Amino acid sequence: MIFIVVKFTVRPDRSEDWLGLVDDFTRATRQEPGNVIFEWSRSVDSPDQFVLIEAFESSEAGEVHVNSDHFQTAMAWMRDVVAETPQIVNTEVPGNGWAQMAELAPREQ
Repeated sequence: MIFIVVKFTVRPDRSEDWLGLVDDFTRATRQEPGNVIFEWSRSVDSPDQFVLIEAFESSEAGEVHVNSDHFQTAMAWMRDVVAETPQIVNTEVPGNGWAQMAELAPREQ
């Protein structure tokens, strides 16, 4: 599985709009056959920072994603909204999605 984390710093005047702006991109990506995870989070320390966690079944599925129309469209308009070049971690990991954390489980009632 290809696992990717991208940190986006958005212009302060656009940060409240960000999740709405990426909605079409998010929905389209989640419909891709090789997509496993595509989730946004907002930083609790920096309100203008958003983190995207995404995963694809294979490098081929990732390639289909970056060549898709919705990806190309998003990259074009995002240039006007980001405050700096996004930071990325991109790696291949075993598995095909989320696993359960071994160190923590709900207490039995």
